[in-house]
Amino acid sequence: MAGLFRVQPYTPHCQVIHAAGDHAVIGVSPGNSYFSARRVDDLARWGAEHFDRVDLVYTDLHVAEMYEALGYPADEARRKAVKNLRGVRAKVTAAAAAHGAGGGRLAAHAMSDFADNPAYRRIHDHIRELLDEDAEFRETCDALVDAYLATKVLDGQAATERQRAVCLEYVCAEAPLFLDTPAILGVPSSLNCYHQLLPMAELLYARGSGLRASRNQGHAIVTPAEGAGDAH
Repeated sequence: MAGLFRVQPYTPHCQVIHAAGDHAVIGVSPGNSYFSARRVDDLARWGAEHFDRVDLVYTDLHVAEMYEALGYPADEARRKAVKNLRGVRAKVTAAAAAHGAGGGRLAAHAMSDFADNPAYRRIHDHIRELLDEDAEFRETCDALVDAYLATKVLDGQAATERQRAVCLEYVCAEAPLFLDTPAILGVPSSLNCYHQLLPMAELLYARGSGLRASRNQGHAIVTPAEGAGDAH
């Protein structure tokens, strides 16, 4: 199983967190063909073998609004969100059940599960405040939104205020787990695992002041190892 995935910690300190093996968040995106049932199962098994505790987390906040921002009519956007969320929920729930033996070592969560978590809410509120107060953070978020929308729907056109607002809400909903999962879930350290570089990673792991990931928060890009084959 170790040969199925290539793990690239983002910084040397992220490597230390990876080696500690306390905890991993494995992000799973709804409607993304990369996350087949087999791949989610493989990720869950890999996580359970390498970390003391693993949480599979999928985003269920602002999904319909995101599809609408990408150009789908409102009714179609809602139907697409419902379908894709049903699919991703089934995958992560099955993977957690298959590999989660041992007293809650592996769990599946929707992002909305954290809405009442005091640490999540505190971090989320702080992020929203920084959009107005921290020029570096706002510029980073604006650049992310522009880049995302440019690849999806704009075809050289400027984003509407509605499109930008929805994308910012989506980013802000995910960001607390990029910043301080240990505070949210009560673990000693945590590695946020995804198959691409996390949004804001360059900012969050930069030197100096400003919005930064907590000292015990890490990030790693986890991708199929060469020759491992595609998951279906």
